[in-house]
Amino acid sequence: MIYLDNAATGGFKPTSVKNAVCASLKLCANPGRSGHRLSIALSECVLDCRNLLSELFDGYGFDRVAFTKNCTEALNLALFGTLNAGDHVVTTALEHNSVLRPLEQLARAGVITYSVAPLKDGRLDYDALASLVRENTRIAAVTTASNVTGEVVDLKKIRSLLPDRVLLFADGAQGAGHVRIAMRETGIDALAIAGHKGMHAMQGAGALLFSERVNPRPLLYGGTGSESLNLGMPEFYPDRLESGTLSYPCIVSLFEGALFVKAHRKEHAERLSAITESFLQWLDTLKTYKAFSRPNACGIVSFAHRSLPSEEVATALSERFDIAVRGGLHCAPLAHRALGTAPQGLVRASFSPFQSLQEARALIQALRAIRPSEA
Repeated sequence: MIYLDNAATGGFKPTSVKNAVCASLKLCANPGRSGHRLSIALSECVLDCRNLLSELFDGYGFDRVAFTKNCTEALNLALFGTLNAGDHVVTTALEHNSVLRPLEQLARAGVITYSVAPLKDGRLDYDALASLVRENTRIAAVTTASNVTGEVVDLKKIRSLLPDRVLLFADGAQGAGHVRIAMRETGIDALAIAGHKGMHAMQGAGALLFSERVNPRPLLYGGTGSESLNLGMPEFYPDRLESGTLSYPCIVSLFEGALFVKAHRKEHAERLSAITESFLQWLDTLKTYKAFSRPNACGIVSFAHRSLPSEEVATALSERFDIAVRGGLHCAPLAHRALGTAPQGLVRASFSPFQSLQEARALIQALRAIRPSEA
């Protein structure tokens, strides 16, 4: 199989990640829950991962790194844990449902209101986003990169357009591992990351990094291994947000993935930019298809067949050519409405930095063979 669904989950994991996960299963204990030597050793490894993530993303220290099972959980923790009655949020049409659905739920419950910045020529309208800010705006919730088009959002520009009082929350599901994200330098108050995409970790690995301006309430209540006589949750982080046993195998995979990103991010970004640029040039020669992406460091290219539904093209690529892509709406309904591609959606090919132009050529050949009389 040619796996081109890396924006959903990275199909290839570095050897260091796989080795770390296997080692964690051979001798397993509960980090932070016992006082014996093995538990303490694992706790130190967990701390190492917190420190590494804080360093990699220019964060606010190990205690401001809370582990989650994915980016969605991290975003829910940030939004539900921070917003209060009467707050207003500005967000964008590029967002994934991991941002939109929590906001919609809070709005339906009468807790908050929110406004959505439109796209302009398929890209985020920054001035329009800034114009949506109100006196009661608490948070600007913005993606780091679109999971539909691969567009990388200029968070520093957004921060410059926002009043200082407005918190900037970033969805790092697609951007983390692919593009440089510097929280303190940029003024990002909360960053949610998914380990299993550009961070090269296993599924189940995620994290929320947050500044001193953000003090999220917990979504889960239970044991933390600390202050056990206290029937309330601890007031200090990260314990306040981490009830129950941590997934040590996921955390060590994230640690090794972060080390890999630290060593290779720049070269991988250049590789993916080059692959997407070449693919788009070749796709332009197939008049039956229309592209909705530009070259990008996230490896994402979305396109439409001019007469066939996106899911039919994706199915044909899988069944006839053993090429894995994703068709449909990609859990980003507002982006597709803004692009004019709802409800049929787009075909999304998402490349890995471990791939080359060979996979891009194979996809072009397959696309040419689908309804060849029309291509």
